[in-house]
Amino acid sequence: MLRLYHLLLGSILLVSIPVGAKLLVPQFSPPKVVKPAAVAKLPNPNQGNIWQKILGSAAAPTNWQVAACEGNAPLLCVSSKGKRLGTVEINVYPLASNEDFQKKLLAVGIPNRSQLDYQSSKYQTQVLSALKAWVAGHYAAFAKDRQGKYGKEITFSAYPPQPVPVGKLQGIRYGFAGLKQQGGVEEQHIGHVAFDGSKLYVITTAFDPGTQTGKFEKLENLAIFQPYLYAIAADLRLPQ
Repeated sequence: MLRLYHLLLGSILLVSIPVGAKLLVPQFSPPKVVKPAAVAKLPNPNQGNIWQKILGSAAAPTNWQVAACEGNAPLLCVSSKGKRLGTVEINVYPLASNEDFQKKLLAVGIPNRSQLDYQSSKYQTQVLSALKAWVAGHYAAFAKDRQGKYGKEITFSAYPPQPVPVGKLQGIRYGFAGLKQQGGVEEQHIGHVAFDGSKLYVITTAFDPGTQTGKFEKLENLAIFQPYLYAIAADLRLPQ
């Protein structure tokens, strides 16, 4: 039933696409630009690909395969008949070295204390507010970068953030696209972000010629996989 539901959802997305574009993306004015703080990723000293530990349901279209990529890079491989179609990347940021997110937690009334249960009902609303603030900053940084890169040739268009489960964690789904003035999609990004009390998880994939990892080579393959990505994110083994 899950596969049939998501195939129907994928079909609805595709038939809703306006002429000249591959995906319907809501338009709104770019948010106020703020410069995001640099944060350190969680080191992975030869511990293997994190997807091997957290992947639950490997939902995929018929004749497609989803599995952790070989090696230590935090990539999930999506393939069909032995050919890689795309990858999904996860980055993990420890709260202790993420001053920017610490400030966002404090701004919503959550002190930086490791013993707090951030997933309790007492803090869930505040955590979601902090995650939404993180997404707003992420959008602002990309809007500024794309304005300088594309000028008026490409329109930056962002999805409204949506609260969704990421495993057993409260998370936010977000995304944006670069739409060509003459029609068509220059780039499209899909992400999930969640927080477990000590680490920020950022899961991303895209259709973007400028992206090196966490990407699909063809926009149509990303569109097909999109509902399955949502199902995978919801069934992750998080928190660890």
